[in-house]
Amino acid sequence: MRVKDKVIIVTGSGGGIGEGIARRLAEQGARVVVNDIQRTAGESVCDSIVAAGGEAIFCAADVTRSSDMKALVDSALQRWGALDVMVNNAGWTHRNRPALEVSEEEFDRCYAVNMKSIYLSTVHAVPPMRKNGGGSFINIASTAGVRPRPGLTWYNGSKGAVITTSKSLAAELGPDNIRVNCINPVFNPDTGLSAEFAGGPVDEARRSRFLSTIPLGRFSTALDVANAALYLASEEAAFISGVCIEVDGARCV
Repeated sequence: MRVKDKVIIVTGSGGGIGEGIARRLAEQGARVVVNDIQRTAGESVCDSIVAAGGEAIFCAADVTRSSDMKALVDSALQRWGALDVMVNNAGWTHRNRPALEVSEEEFDRCYAVNMKSIYLSTVHAVPPMRKNGGGSFINIASTAGVRPRPGLTWYNGSKGAVITTSKSLAAELGPDNIRVNCINPVFNPDTGLSAEFAGGPVDEARRSRFLSTIPLGRFSTALDVANAALYLASEEAAFISGVCIEVDGARCV
């Protein structure tokens, strides 16, 4: 059990990559707070973790709202008395299209979900981590923040901001024994946002085009990302901070 009894929040874990992370951490002994803005989806994941013998609770919260993020952190503290790891997985993207065609509302939402959420989680999770003697943030960024391409310009920028901010926080919070790292997944056609990333339904032509850019010859899966998160959350990564792990089959090389 690599994260036994660690209290871990996973935002946006009602499906997709977040669900995979929550399940994998629970399998390895973590006490998981499942979070999603969609209550039914989040509760379903939580119930299935508990049914499988894991420890989990659900907390509905909008990661762009300070009061909701505070309530999310408080849910962990009230149930288990501590917070060891904060996995900022919730994300959103505008449709793949020219930069000038993305609306201001879409731009604002992209930065609120992808970047403001990191700010809010830092504001609310750092104090209990300091009180607890340390902790860890795992921010799910994207290969788009490392190797951006046309069509997702504003999304790319938001993920680049996550990466830079994570590195800065790692330097600032290191003296508090708080680690901050990123995971950068490559395109996964099975996530709820895949059509937005692709600019339309993920048909065979779009799948082939994306797949041709990945040297290992397959897309990332939720389990691939979850295994990276498990490592970063564990004591095996006790001296790892300020890094980005590309889970991308060499896409960014």
